[in-house]
Amino acid sequence: QVQLVESVGGLVQAGDFLRLSCAQSGRTFSSHALGWFRQAPVKEREFVAAISSNGGKTEKADSVKDRFTISRSNAKNTVYLQMNSLKLEDTAVYYCAARDREWYITSYYYTRTDEYDYWGQGTQVTVSS
Repeated sequence: QVQLVESVGGLVQAGDFLRLSCAQSGRTFSSHALGWFRQAPVKEREFVAAISSNGGKTEKADSVKDRFTISRSNAKNTVYLQMNSLKLEDTAVYYCAARDREWYITSYYYTRTDEYDYWGQGTQVTVSS
C-alpha cells in the first residue's frame, strides 16, 4: 500500500513563493510517475504538474508553466512543487498523486486523474491580495 503525505500549505500573499512536498511510503518510489493536481471550490480537480519515474520528463499546465516547477528526490522518496509568483487564482487544495502500474515506462508523465492510483490527503494553499 502506498501512502502519500503532503506538507502543510499555507496563506501567502500574491507574488510570494511556496514549496510543497509530498513524501511517499510503502512501495518503490523510484518506479512511480508522480503528479500534482489542485481543486478550487466548486471546480473540478485539475492537472498542475507531472514528472516521469526517472525524473527526465516533466509537464506543467499552461496556467503555471512559467511559475511552478516539479522535481523529485528518489533518495528522499519525495516529490516537490515549487510555486513562484503566486496568484489569487492559485488558491486551491493541492494533491500529490502516484501512478503504481506499468513500471517499465520510465520516461513518461501523466496528466489525467484516472492515470493515477494513489492520492495524498490534500493541502490548502490560499493566496491573498
